[in-house]
Amino acid sequence: MQEALDICQRRACRVVAQHRSTQRKLPAPPADEKPLTAAIIRLAQQYGRYGYRRITALLRNESWLVNAKRVERIWRREGLKVPQRQPKRGRLWFNDGSCVRLRPQYSGHVWSYDFVMDRTHDGKAFRMLTVIDEYSRQCLAIHVQRKLKSDDVLAVLTELFQRHGPPDHIRSDNGAEFTSHAVRDWLWRIGVKTLYIEPGSPWENGYNESFNGKLRDELLNGEIFYTLKEAIILIERWRIHYNTVRPHSSLGYQPPAPQTILPRPAMLPYAALQAAQQGDPNRRNSNLTGGPP
Repeated sequence: MQEALDICQRRACRVVAQHRSTQRKLPAPPADEKPLTAAIIRLAQQYGRYGYRRITALLRNESWLVNAKRVERIWRREGLKVPQRQPKRGRLWFNDGSCVRLRPQYSGHVWSYDFVMDRTHDGKAFRMLTVIDEYSRQCLAIHVQRKLKSDDVLAVLTELFQRHGPPDHIRSDNGAEFTSHAVRDWLWRIGVKTLYIEPGSPWENGYNESFNGKLRDELLNGEIFYTLKEAIILIERWRIHYNTVRPHSSLGYQPPAPQTILPRPAMLPYAALQAAQQGDPNRRNSNLTGGPP
């Protein structure tokens, strides 16, 4: 039109009601745009509950030099989004006299444990005992069985104490498995102080409740377990991924595992654990100021 009518580009665009920018060449996309987009889509499909910030952290772990804004732009352009989340739990309040006033200060300071329930494909229920270090956010164990009793809790704690050393405190709700005399007396003999939350206040065990929510959201809600053995294998695989790969927002989008290299309390000898479990009074911690609650 410009050549035929001998008019300038501005007038030609005005006549046909087009913006002048439509006549300019589009900038060439970066050379890595397609492979980066493919990598983002691949990670979004693999980790369906991750947003663009965690995807950015995973890309950097794969040696991509990319910032979150670029990932967000591609994320929105491709129509990627995280499915609607469940309603948030109540926040963690720090009231005077409440056990949640004690915040973890170092690795091994405060552990917490709780139960999660799910079902295999045949409708049979199974339970999971989750144990985490509140400071490092590391998941120390997810023990899976059809039924879990206080004896199973003792067995799991014994193994963890041998491997990591006993914590200073351990936090839980008031479930019968945690408040039984066997568990309370055994922890007291070893020197581990128990912290029980207020009844009906799961948010006071916020660290473990948050972890259990991630476990259900990222694994349990999206998997069909045909057998208990399959559930054990997949849950343990997810636990390892959570500790070593999954970016954690509270840790600067780093996985919990690097935080666990901090100095830990000295490990308690196996004989001491056994003596405490058998009720040997000579093995009691002389620093304790009172008896079991």
